[in-house]
Amino acid sequence: MANNEIISCRALTKTYQGLDVAVLDRIDLTVGQAEQLAIVGASGSGKSTLLHLLGGLDVPTSGEVQVLGENLIHLSEAQKGELRNHALGFVYQFHHLLPEFTALENVALPLLIRRLSREQALHEAAQMLEKVGLRHRLDHMPGELSGGERQRAALARAMVTSPRCILADEPTGNLDRHTAHAVFDLLLEMNALQQVSLIVVTHDLELAAKMQRQCRLVDGQLSQL
Repeated sequence: MANNEIISCRALTKTYQGLDVAVLDRIDLTVGQAEQLAIVGASGSGKSTLLHLLGGLDVPTSGEVQVLGENLIHLSEAQKGELRNHALGFVYQFHHLLPEFTALENVALPLLIRRLSREQALHEAAQMLEKVGLRHRLDHMPGELSGGERQRAALARAMVTSPRCILADEPTGNLDRHTAHAVFDLLLEMNALQQVSLIVVTHDLELAAKMQRQCRLVDGQLSQL
């Protein structure tokens, strides 16, 4: 593994049964430490599929993905889960916060999965929620938060484990314009503060332009913009 290489893929291909063409066709990509990459493309172009493959949430038809030098093909599901918990954070278009838990408890969950004590997990979760501007919302349920606040909480949950890379799938797609820009700027701020790599799938070219690199996915091929 190169010193600053966080995620890479080689000849990554994904074909679904019944489709004549590959959704992803021999894609090569490398993302280094603290790098920002936006992946744009039309709906159905395979952007989310690529993100799921990079995060080990799906299995390629051929090719390979490496996370921190570990080839995901050679890992068991348990080992992939362990690697995800330590190396990756995920943010989606819909926040996926558990409605029966407070914002604080939701953010603490990945740390409890790591078997941190409840006291330590809640302490670290509170610190991360403060960093994303939700200090005053710790004990609120997701249903009591605005859309932007729920996405901030989701980002805090992704960041609380100090991941090496955040994989974000249309993280602002469910928000109004003003809130979308605020959440996107927060992602970039966390990227700078924590030196975490950032791979963001978005259909929004204006938001993508804020990032260091932009790639477009068309007909299974990834090209630099």
